[in-house]
Amino acid sequence: MRFYRLAFGFWRGASSRTAWLLSLAFLACLFASMGLQVAVTRWSKYFFDGLQAKDISVLQWSVGIAVGLAIATAIVAALLKQAHMRLQLRWRTWLTDTLIARWLGERRFYQLTILRGIDNPEARIAEDGRISIELFVDIAGGILNTFLLSASFMIVLWTVGGSLTVGGYTIPGYLVIAVVLYTGLTSFGMLLLGRPLVSAVAHKAAGEGDFRYALTRTRENAETIALIGGDDDERASTMESFGELAKRWLVVIGRQTRMVFLSSGNNVIAPVVPLVLCTPKFLSGEMSLGDLMQAAAAFGQVQTALNWLADNAYNLANWSASARRVAELDEAFDELDQAADARGRETIVLEDSPDGAFHIRDLTISQVSGVGMLAESDASFQQGDKVLVKGESGSGKSTLIRAIAGLWPWGSGHIQRPNNATMAFLPQRPYMPLGTLRTAIDYPAADTPAAAGDIEQVLNDVGLSHLVPRLDEEDSWATVLSGGELQRVAFARILLKKPDIIIMDEATSALDEITQARMMELVVERLEKSTLLHVAHRPGLEKYHNRTIVLERQNKGPAVIAERGRIRGIGGRFARWLDRGGGKSAA
Repeated sequence: MRFYRLAFGFWRGASSRTAWLLSLAFLACLFASMGLQVAVTRWSKYFFDGLQAKDISVLQWSVGIAVGLAIATAIVAALLKQAHMRLQLRWRTWLTDTLIARWLGERRFYQLTILRGIDNPEARIAEDGRISIELFVDIAGGILNTFLLSASFMIVLWTVGGSLTVGGYTIPGYLVIAVVLYTGLTSFGMLLLGRPLVSAVAHKAAGEGDFRYALTRTRENAETIALIGGDDDERASTMESFGELAKRWLVVIGRQTRMVFLSSGNNVIAPVVPLVLCTPKFLSGEMSLGDLMQAAAAFGQVQTALNWLADNAYNLANWSASARRVAELDEAFDELDQAADARGRETIVLEDSPDGAFHIRDLTISQVSGVGMLAESDASFQQGDKVLVKGESGSGKSTLIRAIAGLWPWGSGHIQRPNNATMAFLPQRPYMPLGTLRTAIDYPAADTPAAAGDIEQVLNDVGLSHLVPRLDEEDSWATVLSGGELQRVAFARILLKKPDIIIMDEATSALDEITQARMMELVVERLEKSTLLHVAHRPGLEKYHNRTIVLERQNKGPAVIAERGRIRGIGGRFARWLDRGGGKSAA
Protein backbone atom coordinates (compact mmCIF):
# COMPACT_ATOMS: atom_id res chain seq x y z
CA MET A 1 0.00 0.00 0.00
CA ARG A 2 2.88 2.34 0.79
CA PHE A 3 4.32 1.78 -2.68
CA TYR A 4 1.02 2.86 -4.25
CA ARG A 5 0.89 6.02 -2.13
CA LEU A 6 4.45 6.85 -3.12
CA ALA A 7 4.37 5.92 -6.81
CA PHE A 8 0.95 7.33 -7.62
CA GLY A 9 2.19 10.76 -6.65
CA PHE A 10 3.24 10.85 -10.32
CA TRP A 11 -0.40 11.64 -11.15
CA ARG A 12 -0.44 14.59 -8.76
CA GLY A 13 1.38 17.89 -8.68
CA ALA A 14 3.65 19.22 -11.42
CA SER A 15 3.96 15.87 -13.18
CA SER A 16 0.19 15.21 -13.39
CA ARG A 17 -0.29 16.64 -16.89
CA THR A 18 2.37 14.42 -18.43
CA ALA A 19 1.21 11.41 -16.42
CA TRP A 20 -2.43 11.68 -17.53
CA LEU A 21 -1.59 12.37 -21.19
CA LEU A 22 0.65 9.31 -21.40
CA SER A 23 -1.85 7.16 -19.50
CA LEU A 24 -4.74 8.15 -21.79
CA ALA A 25 -2.58 7.50 -24.87
CA PHE A 26 -1.68 4.08 -23.47
CA LEU A 27 -5.35 3.24 -22.81
CA ALA A 28 -6.45 4.45 -26.26
CA CYS A 29 -3.87 2.24 -27.93
CA LEU A 30 -4.98 -0.75 -25.82
CA PHE A 31 -8.61 -0.27 -26.89
CA ALA A 32 -7.57 0.12 -30.52
CA SER A 33 -5.44 -3.03 -30.31
CA MET A 34 -8.34 -4.98 -28.79
CA GLY A 35 -10.68 -3.79 -31.55
CA LEU A 36 -8.26 -4.92 -34.23
CA GLN A 37 -7.95 -8.38 -32.64
CA VAL A 38 -11.73 -8.77 -32.71
CA ALA A 39 -11.69 -7.63 -36.34
CA VAL A 40 -9.10 -10.33 -37.15
CA THR A 41 -11.41 -13.06 -35.79
CA ARG A 42 -14.26 -11.65 -37.90
CA TRP A 43 -11.93 -11.78 -40.90
CA SER A 44 -11.21 -15.43 -40.06
CA LYS A 45 -14.95 -16.27 -40.34
CA TYR A 46 -15.28 -14.24 -43.55
CA PHE A 47 -12.28 -15.96 -45.16
CA PHE A 48 -13.10 -19.55 -44.21
CA ASP A 49 -16.76 -19.16 -45.19
CA GLY A 50 -15.59 -17.92 -48.59
CA LEU A 51 -13.16 -20.83 -48.79
CA GLN A 52 -15.92 -23.30 -47.96
CA ALA A 53 -18.19 -21.74 -50.60
CA LYS A 54 -15.27 -21.53 -53.08
CA ASP A 55 -16.18 -17.88 -53.73
CA ILE A 56 -13.17 -16.32 -55.47
CA SER A 57 -14.37 -12.72 -55.07
CA VAL A 58 -14.76 -13.16 -51.32
CA LEU A 59 -11.26 -14.63 -51.09
CA GLN A 60 -9.82 -11.74 -53.08
CA TRP A 61 -11.53 -9.21 -50.84
CA SER A 62 -10.24 -11.16 -47.83
CA VAL A 63 -6.66 -10.68 -48.97
CA GLY A 64 -7.16 -6.90 -49.30
CA ILE A 65 -8.82 -6.70 -45.89
CA ALA A 66 -5.97 -8.73 -44.37
CA VAL A 67 -3.42 -6.26 -45.74
CA GLY A 68 -5.42 -3.33 -44.30
CA LEU A 69 -5.70 -5.07 -40.91
CA ALA A 70 -1.96 -5.79 -40.94
CA ILE A 71 -1.06 -2.15 -41.62
CA ALA A 72 -3.50 -0.88 -38.97
CA THR A 73 -2.23 -3.43 -36.44
CA ALA A 74 1.40 -2.46 -37.11
CA ILE A 75 0.63 1.25 -36.64
CA VAL A 76 -1.33 0.68 -33.43
CA ALA A 77 1.37 -1.68 -32.09
CA ALA A 78 4.06 0.96 -32.73
CA LEU A 79 2.00 3.67 -31.02
CA LEU A 80 1.24 1.33 -28.13
CA LYS A 81 4.94 0.58 -27.65
CA GLN A 82 5.76 4.32 -27.71
CA ALA A 83 3.07 5.17 -25.15
CA HIS A 84 3.97 2.14 -23.02
CA MET A 85 7.73 2.82 -22.84
CA ARG A 86 7.43 6.60 -22.54
CA LEU A 87 5.04 6.14 -19.60
CA GLN A 88 7.56 3.80 -17.98
CA LEU A 89 10.43 6.24 -18.57
CA ARG A 90 8.63 9.37 -17.34
CA TRP A 91 7.23 7.55 -14.30
CA ARG A 92 10.60 6.05 -13.41
CA THR A 93 12.25 9.48 -13.84
CA TRP A 94 9.77 10.99 -11.41
CA LEU A 95 10.16 8.16 -8.87
CA THR A 96 13.97 8.27 -9.08
CA ASP A 97 14.01 12.02 -8.59
CA THR A 98 11.65 11.69 -5.61
CA LEU A 99 13.68 8.96 -3.92
CA ILE A 100 17.05 10.66 -4.53
CA ALA A 101 15.68 13.96 -3.21
CA ARG A 102 14.56 12.23 -0.01
CA TRP A 103 17.76 10.17 0.27
CA LEU A 104 20.12 13.12 -0.13
CA GLY A 105 17.91 15.61 1.73
CA GLU A 106 18.23 16.32 5.45
CA ARG A 107 21.39 14.16 5.55
CA ARG A 108 19.25 10.99 5.42
CA PHE A 109 21.86 9.21 3.27
CA TYR A 110 24.25 9.48 6.21
CA GLN A 111 21.70 8.64 8.88
CA LEU A 112 20.70 5.46 7.03
CA THR A 113 24.31 4.25 7.25
CA ILE A 114 24.13 4.74 11.02
CA LEU A 115 20.79 3.01 11.46
CA ARG A 116 21.87 0.05 9.29
CA GLY A 117 18.24 -1.00 8.96
CA ILE A 118 18.11 -0.62 5.19
CA ASP A 119 20.53 -2.51 2.98
CA ASN A 120 21.72 -1.18 -0.37
CA PRO A 121 19.62 2.01 -0.70
CA GLU A 122 21.37 2.78 -3.99
CA ALA A 123 20.24 -0.57 -5.45
CA ARG A 124 16.70 0.04 -4.21
CA ILE A 125 16.62 3.41 -5.97
CA ALA A 126 18.26 2.26 -9.21
CA GLU A 127 17.36 -1.39 -9.79
CA ASP A 128 14.25 -1.91 -7.65
CA GLY A 129 12.87 1.46 -8.73
CA ARG A 130 13.27 0.46 -12.37
CA ILE A 131 11.70 -2.98 -11.94
CA SER A 132 8.81 -1.75 -9.82
CA ILE A 133 7.79 0.85 -12.43
CA GLU A 134 8.47 -1.10 -15.62
CA LEU A 135 6.71 -4.25 -14.43
CA PHE A 136 3.83 -2.28 -12.92
CA VAL A 137 3.06 -0.74 -16.32
CA ASP A 138 3.40 -4.17 -17.94
CA ILE A 139 1.15 -5.81 -15.36
CA ALA A 140 -1.45 -3.03 -15.40
CA GLY A 141 -1.58 -3.16 -19.20
CA GLY A 142 -1.80 -6.96 -19.12
CA ILE A 143 -4.66 -6.98 -16.61
CA LEU A 144 -6.61 -4.34 -18.53
CA ASN A 145 -6.00 -6.23 -21.77
CA THR A 146 -7.22 -9.40 -20.05
CA PHE A 147 -10.56 -7.84 -19.14
CA LEU A 148 -11.03 -6.20 -22.55
CA LEU A 149 -10.19 -9.33 -24.52
CA SER A 150 -12.15 -11.63 -22.23
CA ALA A 151 -15.28 -9.49 -22.42
CA SER A 152 -15.05 -9.00 -26.20
CA PHE A 153 -14.34 -12.58 -27.16
CA MET A 154 -16.80 -14.06 -24.67
CA ILE A 155 -19.49 -12.16 -26.59
CA VAL A 156 -18.13 -13.72 -29.79
CA LEU A 157 -18.14 -17.20 -28.22
CA TRP A 158 -21.68 -16.73 -26.91
CA THR A 159 -22.90 -15.56 -30.31
CA VAL A 160 -21.05 -18.05 -32.52
CA GLY A 161 -21.22 -21.09 -30.26
CA GLY A 162 -24.85 -20.72 -29.28
CA SER A 163 -26.22 -23.50 -27.08
CA LEU A 164 -25.56 -27.22 -26.88
CA THR A 165 -28.13 -29.89 -26.08
CA VAL A 166 -26.84 -32.91 -24.17
CA GLY A 167 -29.19 -35.67 -22.96
CA GLY A 168 -32.21 -33.46 -23.35
CA TYR A 169 -30.62 -30.56 -21.43
CA THR A 170 -29.78 -27.33 -23.24
CA ILE A 171 -26.64 -25.48 -22.13
CA PRO A 172 -26.69 -21.83 -23.34
CA GLY A 173 -23.31 -20.27 -24.14
CA TYR A 174 -21.60 -23.59 -23.55
CA LEU A 175 -18.31 -22.39 -25.07
CA VAL A 176 -18.17 -19.51 -22.57
CA ILE A 177 -18.77 -21.90 -19.68
CA ALA A 178 -16.17 -24.30 -21.07
CA VAL A 179 -13.46 -21.66 -21.45
CA VAL A 180 -14.09 -20.30 -17.93
CA LEU A 181 -13.94 -23.78 -16.36
CA TYR A 182 -10.86 -24.81 -18.34
CA THR A 183 -9.01 -21.58 -17.65
CA GLY A 184 -9.98 -21.63 -13.99
CA LEU A 185 -8.59 -25.13 -13.62
CA THR A 186 -5.26 -24.33 -15.30
CA SER A 187 -4.94 -20.96 -13.52
CA PHE A 188 -5.56 -22.60 -10.15
CA GLY A 189 -2.81 -25.10 -10.88
CA MET A 190 -0.39 -22.33 -11.93
CA LEU A 191 -1.12 -20.19 -8.87
CA LEU A 192 -0.79 -23.20 -6.57
CA LEU A 193 2.63 -24.00 -8.01
CA GLY A 194 3.72 -20.37 -8.21
CA ARG A 195 2.51 -19.12 -4.84
CA PRO A 196 5.85 -19.69 -3.06
CA LEU A 197 7.61 -17.91 -5.94
CA VAL A 198 6.94 -14.43 -4.48
CA SER A 199 8.99 -14.99 -1.34
CA ALA A 200 11.65 -16.88 -3.32
CA VAL A 201 12.12 -13.97 -5.74
CA ALA A 202 12.23 -11.45 -2.87
CA HIS A 203 14.88 -13.58 -1.17
CA LYS A 204 16.87 -13.72 -4.41
CA ALA A 205 16.64 -9.93 -4.90
CA ALA A 206 18.12 -9.38 -1.44
CA GLY A 207 20.90 -11.83 -2.33
CA GLU A 208 21.66 -9.90 -5.52
CA GLY A 209 22.04 -6.73 -3.45
CA ASP A 210 24.38 -8.44 -0.98
CA PHE A 211 26.53 -9.79 -3.82
CA ARG A 212 26.79 -6.36 -5.49
CA TYR A 213 27.76 -4.84 -2.14
CA ALA A 214 30.52 -7.44 -1.68
CA LEU A 215 31.97 -6.61 -5.10
CA THR A 216 31.71 -2.85 -4.50
CA ARG A 217 33.37 -3.20 -1.11
CA THR A 218 36.30 -5.04 -2.68
CA ARG A 219 36.71 -2.38 -5.36
CA GLU A 220 36.60 0.47 -2.84
CA ASN A 221 39.26 -1.17 -0.67
CA ALA A 222 41.35 -2.58 -3.52
CA GLU A 223 44.64 -0.97 -2.44
CA THR A 224 44.42 -2.10 1.17
CA ILE A 225 43.47 -5.64 0.16
CA ALA A 226 46.33 -5.81 -2.32
CA LEU A 227 48.89 -4.47 0.17
CA ILE A 228 48.03 -6.96 2.91
CA GLY A 229 47.65 -9.86 0.43
CA GLY A 230 43.99 -10.49 1.09
CA ASP A 231 43.22 -11.55 -2.49
CA ASP A 232 42.41 -15.16 -1.68
CA ASP A 233 40.32 -14.27 1.34
CA GLU A 234 38.33 -11.71 -0.65
CA ARG A 235 37.79 -14.19 -3.46
CA ALA A 236 36.57 -16.80 -0.99
CA SER A 237 34.30 -14.27 0.73
CA THR A 238 32.90 -12.99 -2.57
CA MET A 239 32.26 -16.49 -3.90
CA GLU A 240 30.63 -17.42 -0.61
CA SER A 241 28.27 -14.50 -1.14
CA PHE A 242 27.62 -15.66 -4.70
CA GLY A 243 27.13 -19.23 -3.48
CA GLU A 244 24.34 -18.02 -1.20
CA LEU A 245 22.83 -16.16 -4.15
CA ALA A 246 23.06 -19.31 -6.29
CA LYS A 247 21.17 -21.30 -3.65
CA ARG A 248 18.38 -18.73 -3.75
CA TRP A 249 18.38 -18.88 -7.54
CA LEU A 250 17.97 -22.67 -7.39
CA VAL A 251 14.81 -22.23 -5.33
CA VAL A 252 13.43 -19.85 -7.95
CA ILE A 253 14.43 -22.24 -10.74
CA GLY A 254 12.63 -25.11 -9.04
CA ARG A 255 9.43 -23.11 -8.67
CA GLN A 256 9.53 -21.90 -12.26
CA THR A 257 10.24 -25.40 -13.59
CA ARG A 258 7.01 -26.70 -12.07
CA MET A 259 5.08 -23.85 -13.66
CA VAL A 260 6.69 -24.38 -17.08
CA PHE A 261 5.74 -28.07 -16.92
CA LEU A 262 2.07 -27.17 -16.53
CA SER A 263 2.05 -24.26 -18.98
CA SER A 264 3.80 -26.25 -21.74
CA GLY A 265 1.20 -29.02 -21.58
CA ASN A 266 -1.56 -26.43 -21.53
CA ASN A 267 -0.21 -24.75 -24.67
CA VAL A 268 -0.69 -28.00 -26.60
CA ILE A 269 -4.11 -28.93 -25.24
CA ALA A 270 -5.73 -25.48 -25.20
CA PRO A 271 -6.13 -25.11 -29.03
CA VAL A 272 -7.61 -28.61 -29.27
CA VAL A 273 -10.37 -28.05 -26.69
CA PRO A 274 -12.55 -25.63 -28.75
CA LEU A 275 -12.18 -27.79 -31.90
CA VAL A 276 -13.37 -30.87 -29.99
CA LEU A 277 -16.28 -28.96 -28.47
CA CYS A 278 -17.39 -27.47 -31.82
CA THR A 279 -16.89 -30.57 -34.00
CA PRO A 280 -20.38 -32.08 -33.30
CA LYS A 281 -22.10 -28.85 -34.35
CA PHE A 282 -19.90 -28.55 -37.45
CA LEU A 283 -20.63 -32.13 -38.51
CA SER A 284 -24.36 -31.61 -37.97
CA GLY A 285 -24.25 -28.48 -40.15
CA GLU A 286 -25.13 -26.07 -37.33
CA MET A 287 -21.73 -24.41 -37.75
CA SER A 288 -19.92 -23.35 -40.89
CA LEU A 289 -16.18 -23.73 -41.29
CA GLY A 290 -15.87 -19.98 -40.71
CA ASP A 291 -17.88 -20.26 -37.47
CA LEU A 292 -15.66 -23.12 -36.33
CA MET A 293 -12.44 -21.21 -36.96
CA GLN A 294 -13.80 -18.01 -35.40
CA ALA A 295 -14.94 -19.90 -32.31
CA ALA A 296 -11.54 -21.62 -32.00
CA ALA A 297 -9.71 -18.26 -32.34
CA ALA A 298 -12.01 -16.57 -29.80
CA PHE A 299 -11.66 -19.49 -27.38
CA GLY A 300 -7.88 -19.22 -27.64
CA GLN A 301 -7.96 -15.46 -27.03
CA VAL A 302 -10.15 -15.81 -23.93
CA GLN A 303 -8.09 -18.71 -22.60
CA THR A 304 -4.84 -16.77 -23.10
CA ALA A 305 -6.29 -13.64 -21.53
CA LEU A 306 -7.66 -15.42 -18.47
CA ASN A 307 -4.40 -17.32 -18.00
CA TRP A 308 -2.35 -14.10 -18.17
CA LEU A 309 -1.94 -13.70 -14.42
CA ALA A 310 -0.85 -17.30 -13.97
CA ASP A 311 1.51 -17.14 -16.95
CA ASN A 312 3.12 -13.99 -15.53
CA ALA A 313 3.55 -15.28 -11.99
CA TYR A 314 7.32 -14.69 -12.09
CA ASN A 315 6.91 -11.08 -13.21
CA LEU A 316 4.29 -10.57 -10.50
CA ALA A 317 6.65 -12.00 -7.91
CA ASN A 318 9.56 -9.92 -9.19
CA TRP A 319 7.45 -6.75 -9.14
CA SER A 320 6.13 -7.50 -5.66
CA ALA A 321 9.64 -7.97 -4.29
CA SER A 322 10.99 -4.77 -5.87
CA ALA A 323 7.95 -2.70 -4.90
CA ARG A 324 8.32 -3.92 -1.31
CA ARG A 325 11.99 -2.91 -1.22
CA VAL A 326 11.20 0.57 -2.59
CA ALA A 327 8.40 0.92 -0.05
CA GLU A 328 10.73 -0.12 2.79
CA LEU A 329 13.20 2.60 1.76
CA ASP A 330 10.45 5.21 1.66
CA GLU A 331 9.23 4.00 5.06
CA ALA A 332 12.76 4.35 6.46
CA PHE A 333 12.81 7.98 5.30
CA ASP A 334 9.49 8.58 7.05
CA GLU A 335 10.75 6.92 10.23
CA LEU A 336 13.77 9.23 10.28
CA ASP A 337 11.51 12.25 9.88
CA GLN A 338 9.02 10.99 12.48
CA ALA A 339 11.81 10.24 14.93
CA ALA A 340 13.13 13.78 14.49
CA ASP A 341 9.63 15.22 15.04
CA ALA A 342 8.95 12.98 18.02
CA ARG A 343 12.19 13.96 19.74
CA GLY A 344 11.19 17.60 19.63
CA ARG A 345 13.43 19.33 22.16
CA GLU A 346 15.57 16.22 22.44
CA THR A 347 16.90 16.81 18.94
CA ILE A 348 20.24 18.58 18.76
CA VAL A 349 19.29 22.05 17.58
CA LEU A 350 21.52 23.83 15.09
CA GLU A 351 20.98 27.57 15.17
CA ASP A 352 22.65 30.90 14.51
CA SER A 353 24.95 32.32 17.14
CA PRO A 354 23.75 35.51 18.87
CA ASP A 355 27.23 37.04 19.02
CA GLY A 356 29.17 35.61 16.06
CA ALA A 357 31.07 33.11 18.22
CA PHE A 358 30.69 29.33 18.20
CA HIS A 359 28.79 27.94 21.22
CA ILE A 360 27.89 24.49 22.54
CA ARG A 361 25.11 24.82 25.10
CA ASP A 362 23.73 22.00 27.25
CA LEU A 363 24.77 19.50 24.59
CA THR A 364 24.08 15.82 25.08
CA ILE A 365 24.79 13.22 22.41
CA SER A 366 23.28 9.76 22.40
CA GLN A 367 23.40 6.71 20.20
CA VAL A 368 20.40 5.88 18.02
CA SER A 369 19.31 3.41 20.69
CA GLY A 370 19.26 6.22 23.28
CA VAL A 371 22.44 5.24 25.16
CA GLY A 372 24.28 8.40 26.20
CA MET A 373 27.69 9.22 24.68
CA LEU A 374 28.18 12.82 25.83
CA ALA A 375 26.62 14.24 28.97
CA GLU A 376 25.32 17.79 29.19
CA SER A 377 28.27 20.01 28.27
CA ASP A 378 29.07 23.60 27.35
CA ALA A 379 31.88 25.21 25.39
CA SER A 380 32.49 28.42 23.46
CA PHE A 381 34.96 29.16 20.70
CA GLN A 382 35.81 32.59 19.36
CA GLN A 383 36.55 33.34 15.74
CA GLY A 384 40.05 32.15 14.88
CA ASP A 385 40.32 29.67 17.76
CA LYS A 386 42.31 26.55 16.89
CA VAL A 387 40.92 23.79 19.11
CA LEU A 388 42.43 20.33 19.55
CA VAL A 389 39.85 17.71 20.62
CA LYS A 390 41.19 14.77 22.58
CA GLY A 391 39.77 11.82 24.45
CA GLU A 392 40.11 8.11 24.93
CA SER A 393 38.86 5.75 22.22
CA GLY A 394 35.07 5.50 22.20
CA SER A 395 34.53 8.71 24.12
CA GLY A 396 32.62 10.25 21.20
CA LYS A 397 35.13 12.65 19.61
CA SER A 398 34.15 11.87 16.03
CA THR A 399 30.48 11.87 16.95
CA LEU A 400 30.88 15.31 18.53
CA ILE A 401 32.25 16.87 15.36
CA ARG A 402 29.57 15.11 13.30
CA ALA A 403 26.95 16.67 15.54
CA ILE A 404 28.59 20.07 15.05
CA ALA A 405 28.53 19.50 11.28
CA GLY A 406 24.81 18.67 11.45
CA LEU A 407 25.21 14.99 10.60
CA TRP A 408 24.25 13.56 14.00
CA PRO A 409 20.80 14.66 15.27
CA TRP A 410 20.45 12.20 18.16
CA GLY A 411 20.68 13.98 21.49
CA SER A 412 19.65 17.37 22.85
CA GLY A 413 20.97 20.85 23.44
CA HIS A 414 22.05 23.64 21.13
CA ILE A 415 24.92 24.13 18.74
CA GLN A 416 25.15 27.79 17.79
CA ARG A 417 27.22 28.57 14.72
CA PRO A 418 28.00 32.00 13.27
CA ASN A 419 25.28 33.15 10.91
CA ASN A 420 25.95 32.15 7.26
CA ALA A 421 29.27 30.62 8.25
CA THR A 422 30.87 28.39 5.64
CA MET A 423 32.09 25.01 6.87
CA ALA A 424 34.63 22.48 5.63
CA PHE A 425 35.04 18.92 6.86
CA LEU A 426 38.35 17.07 6.46
CA PRO A 427 37.92 13.34 7.19
CA GLN A 428 40.71 10.81 7.37
CA ARG A 429 40.14 9.83 3.71
CA PRO A 430 38.86 12.82 1.71
CA TYR A 431 36.16 12.40 -0.92
CA MET A 432 37.19 12.87 -4.56
CA PRO A 433 34.34 13.50 -7.03
CA LEU A 434 34.41 12.23 -10.60
CA GLY A 435 35.89 14.57 -13.19
CA THR A 436 39.07 16.56 -13.55
CA LEU A 437 41.55 17.21 -10.77
CA ARG A 438 40.68 20.91 -11.02
CA THR A 439 37.05 20.03 -10.26
CA ALA A 440 38.11 17.86 -7.34
CA ILE A 441 40.15 20.65 -5.75
CA ASP A 442 37.43 23.28 -6.27
CA TYR A 443 34.87 20.99 -4.59
CA PRO A 444 32.17 21.72 -3.64
CA ALA A 445 31.86 24.18 -6.51
CA ALA A 446 30.96 27.78 -5.67
CA ASP A 447 28.88 30.13 -7.84
CA THR A 448 32.13 31.58 -9.18
CA PRO A 449 34.83 29.05 -10.15
CA ALA A 450 38.22 29.50 -8.52
CA ALA A 451 40.87 31.21 -10.61
CA ALA A 452 43.32 28.89 -12.34
CA GLY A 453 46.30 30.67 -10.78
CA ASP A 454 44.87 30.23 -7.27
CA ILE A 455 44.46 26.48 -7.73
CA GLU A 456 48.00 26.12 -9.04
CA GLN A 457 49.32 28.18 -6.10
CA VAL A 458 47.65 26.08 -3.41
CA LEU A 459 48.88 22.88 -5.06
CA ASN A 460 52.43 24.27 -4.88
CA ASP A 461 51.88 25.30 -1.27
CA VAL A 462 50.83 21.81 -0.16
CA GLY A 463 53.64 20.09 -2.05
CA LEU A 464 51.63 18.81 -5.02
CA SER A 465 53.28 20.88 -7.74
CA HIS A 466 53.80 17.69 -9.77
CA LEU A 467 50.05 17.52 -10.26
CA VAL A 468 49.70 21.00 -11.80
CA PRO A 469 50.18 19.72 -15.40
CA ARG A 470 47.37 17.20 -14.79
CA LEU A 471 44.80 19.65 -13.48
CA ASP A 472 42.51 19.21 -16.48
CA GLU A 473 42.84 15.44 -16.75
CA GLU A 474 39.91 13.20 -15.89
CA ASP A 475 40.82 10.17 -13.85
CA SER A 476 39.77 8.11 -10.86
CA TRP A 477 41.69 10.38 -8.51
CA ALA A 478 40.55 8.58 -5.36
CA THR A 479 42.61 5.56 -6.46
CA VAL A 480 45.33 7.32 -8.48
CA LEU A 481 46.50 9.47 -5.55
CA SER A 482 48.07 8.05 -2.42
CA GLY A 483 46.53 8.53 1.02
CA GLY A 484 48.97 11.32 1.82
CA GLU A 485 48.30 13.08 -1.50
CA LEU A 486 44.56 12.88 -0.90
CA GLN A 487 44.96 14.50 2.52
CA ARG A 488 47.08 17.28 1.01
CA VAL A 489 44.36 17.84 -1.62
CA ALA A 490 41.94 18.35 1.27
CA PHE A 491 44.23 21.01 2.74
CA ALA A 492 44.50 22.63 -0.69
CA ARG A 493 40.69 22.90 -0.74
CA ILE A 494 40.45 24.78 2.54
CA LEU A 495 43.35 27.06 1.61
CA LEU A 496 41.51 27.84 -1.62
CA LYS A 497 38.05 28.39 -0.12
CA LYS A 498 38.98 29.80 3.32
CA PRO A 499 35.92 28.47 5.21
CA ASP A 500 34.77 30.08 8.44
CA ILE A 501 34.71 26.77 10.32
CA ILE A 502 37.05 23.85 9.69
CA ILE A 503 36.37 20.42 11.19
CA MET A 504 39.20 17.90 10.94
CA ASP A 505 39.03 14.23 11.92
CA GLU A 506 42.46 12.58 11.85
CA ALA A 507 43.09 14.63 8.69
CA THR A 508 46.91 14.23 8.91
CA SER A 509 47.07 10.52 9.72
CA ALA A 510 48.65 9.59 6.35
CA LEU A 511 51.28 12.38 6.42
CA ASP A 512 54.82 12.22 7.69
CA GLU A 513 55.73 14.55 10.54
CA ILE A 514 57.41 17.15 8.33
CA THR A 515 54.47 17.33 5.92
CA GLN A 516 52.02 17.37 8.82
CA ALA A 517 53.86 20.32 10.32
CA ARG A 518 53.82 22.16 6.99
CA MET A 519 50.06 21.62 6.54
CA MET A 520 49.26 22.82 10.06
CA GLU A 521 51.51 25.87 9.67
CA LEU A 522 49.63 26.77 6.48
CA VAL A 523 46.33 26.54 8.36
CA VAL A 524 47.62 28.73 11.18
CA GLU A 525 49.15 31.35 8.88
CA ARG A 526 46.66 31.48 6.00
CA LEU A 527 43.41 30.83 7.86
CA GLU A 528 43.77 33.08 10.89
CA LYS A 529 40.07 33.95 11.04
CA SER A 530 38.85 30.38 10.58
CA THR A 531 37.74 28.44 13.63
CA LEU A 532 39.35 24.99 13.70
CA LEU A 533 38.02 21.93 15.58
CA HIS A 534 40.59 19.18 15.19
CA VAL A 535 40.20 15.59 16.41
CA ALA A 536 43.63 13.92 16.42
CA HIS A 537 45.77 11.43 18.34
CA ARG A 538 49.19 12.01 16.81
CA PRO A 539 51.77 13.74 19.01
CA GLY A 540 53.21 17.11 18.11
CA LEU A 541 49.94 18.75 17.12
CA GLU A 542 49.35 20.68 20.34
CA LYS A 543 51.61 23.56 19.30
CA TYR A 544 49.37 24.40 16.34
CA HIS A 545 46.32 24.99 18.53
CA ASN A 546 45.63 27.63 21.14
CA ARG A 547 43.07 25.53 23.03
CA THR A 548 42.64 21.89 23.97
CA ILE A 549 39.42 20.23 25.08
CA VAL A 550 39.18 16.67 26.31
CA LEU A 551 36.21 14.33 26.36
CA GLU A 552 36.43 12.60 29.74
CA ARG A 553 34.30 9.67 30.88
CA GLN A 554 32.76 9.89 34.33
CA ASN A 555 32.26 6.59 36.16
CA LYS A 556 32.18 4.67 32.85
CA GLY A 557 29.18 6.73 31.81
CA PRO A 558 28.83 9.42 29.13
CA ALA A 559 31.80 11.70 28.57
CA VAL A 560 31.86 15.44 29.31
CA ILE A 561 33.76 18.28 27.68
CA ALA A 562 36.63 19.52 29.83
CA GLU A 563 39.01 22.40 29.07
CA ARG A 564 42.69 21.42 29.26
CA GLY A 565 44.42 24.73 28.94
CA ARG A 566 44.85 27.60 26.55
CA ILE A 567 48.28 27.94 25.01
CA ARG A 568 49.43 31.54 25.18
CA GLY A 569 53.01 31.76 24.01
CA ILE A 570 54.53 29.38 21.50
CA GLY A 571 57.59 29.93 19.37
CA GLY A 572 57.77 29.94 15.61
CA ARG A 573 55.04 30.82 13.18
CA PHE A 574 52.22 30.18 15.61
CA ALA A 575 53.70 32.79 17.96
CA ARG A 576 53.72 35.32 15.13
CA TRP A 577 50.09 34.43 14.49
CA LEU A 578 49.30 35.09 18.17
CA ASP A 579 51.19 38.38 18.06
CA ARG A 580 49.01 39.52 15.16
CA GLY A 581 45.92 39.07 17.34
CA GLY A 582 44.85 35.56 16.58
CA GLY A 583 45.08 34.58 20.23
CA LYS A 584 43.22 37.50 21.81
CA SER A 585 40.09 35.44 22.29
CA ALA A 586 42.06 32.84 24.19
CA ALA A 587 43.83 35.31 26.44
